[in-house]
Amino acid sequence: QVQLVESGGGLVQAGGSLRLSCAASGRTFSSYAMGWFRQAPGKEREYAAAIGWSAGSTYYSDSVKGRFTISRDNAKKMVYLQMNSLKPEDTAVYFCTAGRKGDLATMSGYDYWGQGTQVTVSS
Repeated sequence: QVQLVESGGGLVQAGGSLRLSCAASGRTFSSYAMGWFRQAPGKEREYAAAIGWSAGSTYYSDSVKGRFTISRDNAKKMVYLQMNSLKPEDTAVYFCTAGRKGDLATMSGYDYWGQGTQVTVSS
């Protein structure tokens, strides 16, 4: 069992930066791949970034590649999403997720979800 709690969301102007954090509980955290998804109002939840259990591999959607960086600290049971050059279209609730099912770019690849943190980017 893994419990996830996101933090770090807020209101930022376009071009600014935010760093999201995800605190995990559970003794098996280091065996899970971790991901960040986001959901804008009226839209489906979409994949943003993922990181393998050892942090050796990172993956990004085309919409965030080059602007967002995912990282993890297994000793602290933390996952981070550094978001730079933010755009109004990045406005969404951001969810942290943990999984061991292989397909990291789809929701079906994950077992556990946090409650989300709101990110609002003003133009």
